[in-house]
Amino acid sequence: MKFKHTLMILAMGAFVTSCNIDQKKEMELPDVDVDIDAEAGQLPTFDVDWADVNVGTTTKMVEVPKVVIVMEEEEIEVPYIDVDMPEDDDNDWGEKEERTIAVEAEVTDFEHNLDIKQIWAKGDNLYVISELEKGDTSIDDKKMRVSDQVTINAPDLGVKYYVVGERPDRIFNTRYTYFKNMDDLKARLGNDGFTVIYK
Repeated sequence: MKFKHTLMILAMGAFVTSCNIDQKKEMELPDVDVDIDAEAGQLPTFDVDWADVNVGTTTKMVEVPKVVIVMEEEEIEVPYIDVDMPEDDDNDWGEKEERTIAVEAEVTDFEHNLDIKQIWAKGDNLYVISELEKGDTSIDDKKMRVSDQVTINAPDLGVKYYVVGERPDRIFNTRYTYFKNMDDLKARLGNDGFTVIYK
């Protein structure tokens, strides 16, 4: 039992001597009057020399909620184009194959509409011409993807995409060539030799 008391006294002594404590004020008990009026007393204050504490900020990777408008799948009617290429001894068009031709844009700030307006054919290439129009409904700082598509049943033809409208400032939108208006597009492509197969 004496050993435990000795050990406890040594531990308390080690704790007290590990801190550098300077008493700044003497303790003063409150003055008590017979009428039970009391003046406020003063507890002693101490400077404890222990550690410097700095408060600031640090950068950490944390998960934060983000609101993103996502696309949902719905069953809808889409245009279907069936292409029979002319028989030509110089060209072997190959077997027809059904595939989807789709255009997509990523927009912010306002809702937009993206529609495939025309598909032109020339040689063994298709030219898909879409129009991107800005709407009036605000989506704030969220991003939104808009798209349109047609199904085509044709031999394996090359497909080139052109969008009439202002290109939204997003990396996603760099895969198509944008034109300010249809006149600029026609000036670039010309009108000769094209067949409009979808309008």
